[in-house]
Amino acid sequence: MIDLTLVGIGTGNPQHLTLEAIEALNTLDLILIPNKGAGKDDLAGLRREICNRVLRGEGPQIVEFQLPKRDAGNPSYRQGVDDWHDAIAEVWERNINDLVPAGGKVGFLVWGDPSLYDSTMRIADRLKARTNVRLRVIPGITSIQALTAAHAIPLNEIGAPVTITTGRQLREVGWPDSADTLVIMLDGECSFQSIDPQGVQIWWSAYAGMENEISIAGELGAVMPHILETRARARADHGWLMDIYILRRTHTQ
Repeated sequence: MIDLTLVGIGTGNPQHLTLEAIEALNTLDLILIPNKGAGKDDLAGLRREICNRVLRGEGPQIVEFQLPKRDAGNPSYRQGVDDWHDAIAEVWERNINDLVPAGGKVGFLVWGDPSLYDSTMRIADRLKARTNVRLRVIPGITSIQALTAAHAIPLNEIGAPVTITTGRQLREVGWPDSADTLVIMLDGECSFQSIDPQGVQIWWSAYAGMENEISIAGELGAVMPHILETRARARADHGWLMDIYILRRTHTQ
């Protein structure tokens, strides 16, 4: 039996861990840390730093593994993601069988919260279909919470809805009818460029909640060039970038 624990670790700041998350990490036999390759090894390093800060005594064994890459050339985005998740589940299974062949407590440190635009639970479901796994999930601080804290703003207007969506959806579908406030995640294309900026406010943060947090806010048309320039410079400086933003219509379009 594998007791698999997915621990939400917030947005990379070790102080984001809850007491529940710290206790869960200290019960594990093995922590698996994905390495996305050159230029993104800071992400594995941050996970190791978190472990170094919170693990007591000898602690669990910590092992990095190479994360398979998604085939971006697949004409079907959904099929490409499904194939990618299958490949990751196979790597998980192989590492777990090699490192804890008799079973044990295995954990992953999941950026933000495992429930919000993260596929770790879907991959865990694939693993459960292949072997005997009992799953536990520890929630974490989300990038949305870190974003609103960085700008000291409420997420919603009084009594009003909020839509959480992706950059791809904003580019391909446009502004949804469901809300005047959007949270845009997983946007590597700066998709706010695809909408009419008139009457739209933006609150943007990169590395939200971390020591190197960068935040810009204002009328979309006025601050867009500054965001684009700042974003490009931050990616060049760090080799990777995680950003998130809120768009809000200030009047009916």
